[in-house]
Amino acid sequence: PSCFGYPLSIFFIIINEFCERFSYYGMKAVLVLYFKYFLQWDDNLSTAIYHTFVALCYLTPILGALIADSWLGKFKTIVSLSIVYTIGQAIMSVSSMNDLTDQNRDGSPDNIPVHIALSMIGLILIALGTGGIKPCVSAFGGDQFEEDQDKQRSRFFSIFYLSINAGSLLSTIITPILRAQECGIHSKQRCYPLAFGVPAVLMAVALIVFIIGSRMYKKVQPQGNIMVQVSKCIGFAIKNRFRHRSKEFPKREHWLDWASEKYDKRLIAQTKMVLKVLFLYIPLPMFWALFDQQGSRWTLQATTMDGNFGAIQIQPDQMQTVNPILIIIMVPVVDAVIYPLIKKCKINFTPLRKITVGMFLASLAFVAAALLQVQIDKTLPVFPAAGQSQIKIINLGTDNVTIKFEPQSAQVNVMPKGWTDYMTFEASQLKLLSIASGNKTITQNITLAEGTRHTVGVKFHMNDTVVKLLLDNVMSKPEEGNNLIRVLNNMPDPVNITMGETSFGNLPSLSVSNYELFPGGRKDEITVIRNSTNCSIISKAFGFGGAYTIVINECSGRTHNVTYSEDIPPNTVHMAWQIPQYFILTCAEVVFSVTGLEFSYSQAPSNMKAVLQAGWLLTVAVGNIIVLIVAGASKLSEQWSEYVLFAALLLAVCIIFAIMAYFYTYVDPNEVEAQLDEEEKKQVKKDPGIYEKQAEADSQM
Repeated sequence: PSCFGYPLSIFFIIINEFCERFSYYGMKAVLVLYFKYFLQWDDNLSTAIYHTFVALCYLTPILGALIADSWLGKFKTIVSLSIVYTIGQAIMSVSSMNDLTDQNRDGSPDNIPVHIALSMIGLILIALGTGGIKPCVSAFGGDQFEEDQDKQRSRFFSIFYLSINAGSLLSTIITPILRAQECGIHSKQRCYPLAFGVPAVLMAVALIVFIIGSRMYKKVQPQGNIMVQVSKCIGFAIKNRFRHRSKEFPKREHWLDWASEKYDKRLIAQTKMVLKVLFLYIPLPMFWALFDQQGSRWTLQATTMDGNFGAIQIQPDQMQTVNPILIIIMVPVVDAVIYPLIKKCKINFTPLRKITVGMFLASLAFVAAALLQVQIDKTLPVFPAAGQSQIKIINLGTDNVTIKFEPQSAQVNVMPKGWTDYMTFEASQLKLLSIASGNKTITQNITLAEGTRHTVGVKFHMNDTVVKLLLDNVMSKPEEGNNLIRVLNNMPDPVNITMGETSFGNLPSLSVSNYELFPGGRKDEITVIRNSTNCSIISKAFGFGGAYTIVINECSGRTHNVTYSEDIPPNTVHMAWQIPQYFILTCAEVVFSVTGLEFSYSQAPSNMKAVLQAGWLLTVAVGNIIVLIVAGASKLSEQWSEYVLFAALLLAVCIIFAIMAYFYTYVDPNEVEAQLDEEEKKQVKKDPGIYEKQAEADSQM
């Protein structure tokens, strides 16, 4: 059956691909944040495991191709590995339930190793599934067309690529929204089970849709894997060359010609073409090393930024959607506008030149990421180093206060209801505070432990003066754009304070609550109950990633006076500043990735397209392994310097590739094959029994 001139079966394949890509990219979008915030791993371990997983996903296609071509056939391979894939996604969803091991019901899992073990099993099954079906689905779609349907087949591949990007785009928008929800039986936490569960459901849908179309598919029987033959041919040539290494054997034109004793001329000629392209692939993994950091380092970079886009609030892992959005726009623009313009300028923009430009642009994108990181680092708070402590003064009274720090005799003036920034002192050199207001002066002994932050609340009364030394036990910026907020009661009576749904409890006069965690970017209602009367006010809009002390100075009936002291400044660099680096990297992807696939196709013999496809996917796997090696070995403490290191490495590789490309001569596989056909015909004319002899010789080997 056909529809619009296309086999009806391909629509099942396209829907299957859309659901599968939604499942994969949705899970991958939240993965690095799951490692960091749920499994409590640091940035480096999260990045390392993330790239190990991606590398596995691109190593397993070789396994999938072998199973499909040599044993099960494409249809059965897709079905069986999709089942493995769906189980893997379901295990990931279960592994992220904090209630699974949360015996004491405090909202955090008590037995992290159980969650880690389940996650790793889930990820291994997903890598097997997604990688194993990767080389089969597109080829299976291609198999559905008749010989005379070239036009429809090429359009199918365009629609197929579009369904990949549509699935990836939608899932990268949706799963971070699901992750940001709060869910849980005993205590509300970030909803990772939902963020992993929805991709699991979609993978099950993909599998069901694919099976429904079973009767309509054209199923090609497994032909035996060409990769195995190529590997055997190369192995035999090397072995044979090594055996005949003495001077008495004449040299051969190419080292692969040493396989001619066992393999026919056609296979040797085709293998030469493939190796020529594979040799060019050697520098390419470096590009993927940078490209795949969008999901790891760049997502972690976004967690330290401000995601407030006016009416909507962007999650850090949603910034990855910039890439598929730009891809959908850029691919047609580049094809229809940029390339024709370059042609008009009489520039010969060959595929290998395009790939070189792609590498250069990716290097540039990391320079942009480094420049942005430098700006982010400037906004980060400075915490006390070893031997130091920090102190901040809040004036809770109605008169100016002057404070001298003895014996250093530094001094500050603080306005009424005002405060200072944190000041850093050598802990051992601060013994005494001299506090003066009007004509009244008091002294206060002070001892600060090393590596701590303190707030000193000062209030002059008519009769007495209160000096409160408060320990600020927050020594790092709040993660994920959350805020930490505490309340200081600057009223004469005890009060009970709640903010939103969080209670700060009963606070005596001039005492402070503990810090509580609040989601970033929102206003909350503050309710103050004093002597059984209450008043409520709407707080100011807080930013993202800050810590605040809210001082309640007055709250009775319609009178309220509240001040907000910033303990840790919020994220001030906007997430929109990541767009330039995403834009440059997407331009790089368009000229690199699309061209690379096209080039591989044009330079490969018809029966060896799959070998080069496997080689291309292998470059992605190796690229992710490079991230592990470089990030592990560099030991750079600054993130911006790591970005610069990657940019420099890719630039060096780009220059090497440009030199290799300069010496590359393009071939036309069809011409080579036509030439071989011609030679075979001549051979048959000379010796009609040649094939029988060849078959006999092969069977004896």
